[in-house]
Amino acid sequence: MRKIIETGEAPGPIGPYSQAIRANGFIFVSGQIPLEPKTGQMVGGGLEPQTHQVIKNISAILEAAGSNLNQVVKTTVFLVNLEDFPAFNRIYGDYFGEIKPARATVQVARLPKDALLEIEVVALA
Repeated sequence: MRKIIETGEAPGPIGPYSQAIRANGFIFVSGQIPLEPKTGQMVGGGLEPQTHQVIKNISAILEAAGSNLNQVVKTTVFLVNLEDFPAFNRIYGDYFGEIKPARATVQVARLPKDALLEIEVVALA
């Protein structure tokens, strides 16, 4: 059985997809970009504030599904510039508990709304 997860504490979808789907004991969170939930505007200031906002958005979606960042088992990170990887890594590492999720990180040519990063996650329900 699948259940759509929605919350106003994270940006609404900008296309035909759900913020997340809960299925078979897992939560699949769609890729999140650094949009401020209330205004829908991109967070400025570069990679660091954008990283914080993306993880904050993911956390809000997971909470709406009854989960949290400590339950994340896999992330996929899309960076526009892999030279940002060390700065991203420092911030990312602070958000996850002792058991870090599996992760893939790739450089992409462009992201929606010209975001500098996007992250999708799979977590335990």
